Amino acid sequence: QPSQPVQPSQPVQPSQPVQPVKQSQPVVDTSMMTAPSKDITEFHEKFAKLVDNVSQVVVGKEAPIRQCATAMVVGGHILLEDNPGTGKTQLARGLANSIDMSFKRIQFTPDLLPSDVVGVTYYDQKRGEFEYREGPIFASIVLADEINRASPKTQSALLEVMEEQKVTVDGVTHPVPQPFMVIATQNPIEQLGTYKLPEAQMDRFLIKTTIGYPSHDVSVNILKQVNVTDRAATVHPVLTGEDVLRMRNISETVHLDDAILEYIVRLVEATRHNERIQVGSSMRGALALTRCARVWAASDNRGYVVPDDVKNLAVPVLAHRITLTAEATFAGNTPEQMIGQILEDVPAPTLGANA
Repeated sequence: QPSQPVQPSQPVQPSQPVQPVKQSQPVVDTSMMTAPSKDITEFHEKFAKLVDNVSQVVVGKEAPIRQCATAMVVGGHILLEDNPGTGKTQLARGLANSIDMSFKRIQFTPDLLPSDVVGVTYYDQKRGEFEYREGPIFASIVLADEINRASPKTQSALLEVMEEQKVTVDGVTHPVPQPFMVIATQNPIEQLGTYKLPEAQMDRFLIKTTIGYPSHDVSVNILKQVNVTDRAATVHPVLTGEDVLRMRNISETVHLDDAILEYIVRLVEATRHNERIQVGSSMRGALALTRCARVWAASDNRGYVVPDDVKNLAVPVLAHRITLTAEATFAGNTPEQMIGQILEDVPAPTLGANA
C-alpha cells in the first residue's frame, strides 16, 4: 500500500518537463502576416526570373536551383556533391551566365598551388618594383571544380576569402568584388587521389546540395536537344550585381518572429545533444539557417518567415556541419537522415490561434 502513492507520482514527474517544452513553443504572431510590400513583390519577381533562367540549363531541378539562388542572395557559398554527369558544372555556369557579373573557373588538381588561386607578388623588371597579380579568385562568381582534388595547402587558400571576403598576400589585404560567391563541386564516389575537405572549410559553405539524375520525361527531352552541346552558353543575364545586392537588402527586412528564432536554436541545439552525433552544428549554422529562411520566404512572396521555410532548408544548411559517431556511420546513418529525424523530434511552432 505505501507504494500506491509513489507509483502515480513517478509518471507525473517525467511528464512535467515534457509539457513545458510544448507550451514553451511560442505561437507565431500572425499580426505581421500582411500582404507583401512592393519590395517583397519585386524580390519575388527577380528571384523567379533567375530560377526560370537557370532552369533552362538544368531542367527539372528547381529545388537545387532555388537553393543556389538563395545562397547567392545571402552572400554564401554552395557545395555541389553528386555523381559525375549530373550537371554540377552546368548549374554553376548557368547561374553565373544568368547574372551580369565577373566569372572565373578554377580546375582543382593535385599540383595546384595557393598562388594559382589567390594570386602572386612578382618583381616587374621594367618598373623596378614589386607588383601584385590577382588570381582567379577575384571574381564575383568563382567555380571551384573538383575542389577535393587539390591538396589541403591549396584548399586552405580559400578559407580566408570564403569567410572574410578578402585575400591577404605578402601582408597586404585585397578585397574581392561584391557580391562574391564560391560554387564548389566534388564527386562522392571517386576518392582515389582526393583530399577530404576539412570541417573548418565545410562549415564555411552555406549550403551543400545534390542535383540527382533527371526524370524519364526530362531525359527524353534532353536527348531531343542533343545538338545543344553547351546548355549554359544558351542563357543570357537577367540580373545585375546591383540587383543581387538590392535583393539582399530587401531580404533583411523580412520579419522573423521570436518563435521562429526559438525553433532554429532548438534545432541546432538538438544536433549537439544527440548521442549519434559526435560534433553538432556551430552557431554559424544557426545564422546561416536564419538568413536563408528570410530569402526563402521573400522568394515565396512573403514578408515573414514561417516554420516550413526553416524545415525546407534545415537539411541542406545543417547536414554538412555535423559529424556522426563511428557507431552511427557503421550503422548506415547519414547526416541528412539525422537532420530529418531531428526535424521530426523537435516540435515546430504553430501559427496564431486564428490561423
